[in-house]
Amino acid sequence: MLANSSDKTAELKSIKAAVASAEVPWSGRLALLGLNCIPMLLTISTVLAILLPYGTLPMRFGVGLGFLYLAPALAARLILCITPISEGRIPVGAKSFFTWWTLFQLQVVFCRLPALEEILRLIPGLYSQWLRLWGARIGRFTYWAPGTLITDRSFLCIGDDVVFGAGVRLNPHVLAAAKAGPMELLLATVKIGDRVAVGGYSLLTAGTEISSDQATRAFLISPPFSLWQGGKRVRQGTLSRF
Repeated sequence: MLANSSDKTAELKSIKAAVASAEVPWSGRLALLGLNCIPMLLTISTVLAILLPYGTLPMRFGVGLGFLYLAPALAARLILCITPISEGRIPVGAKSFFTWWTLFQLQVVFCRLPALEEILRLIPGLYSQWLRLWGARIGRFTYWAPGTLITDRSFLCIGDDVVFGAGVRLNPHVLAAAKAGPMELLLATVKIGDRVAVGGYSLLTAGTEISSDQATRAFLISPPFSLWQGGKRVRQGTLSRF
């Protein structure tokens, strides 16, 4: 699922439909509704940290920005340590689904306001280090072109000397219809080898793997659990059949 505002609205509708089709009990639906408040609470806390008169304005501004960038990332790491997620097919309404939804809500502010991440990218190496706080594995000398969008920052494994073209989207989760039954969440780390160049405006979805020393074309759309080698897609296992 993509990260701009219109795509976010469509995704929320998909989540609602998936929850209904999976017959999630009302307690679960109320839990999802409560978790949806995380972005608002994060925003309010940041504003209060800046506006409350407990110190000088530069100090308050620094505390507010520190909270905005660090608190969600560290919370995500803590959640994954306490309740690890088994990647793959996750039924809507399962415990792992709620864990993922919590992680996703911690990131919504950055999905809706991509300028917050573009600011980090102005300082070489800072953005990659910030992603590592979320639990991502990022190699050295990674270049993030303007417009790169990520929806699940904890589920990335990027090698050394990787270049992302403008507007690339890394989307380690997808909602899909199961072969028999309600919709399910497909969640898996996007893995990119060393010395890879990802063409601009590409979409890499759940479980995509790109082998080392590859250069993909622009506007590439990678289906879930795809393996790319030798400039072409290689099907692997049963999870790639969509």
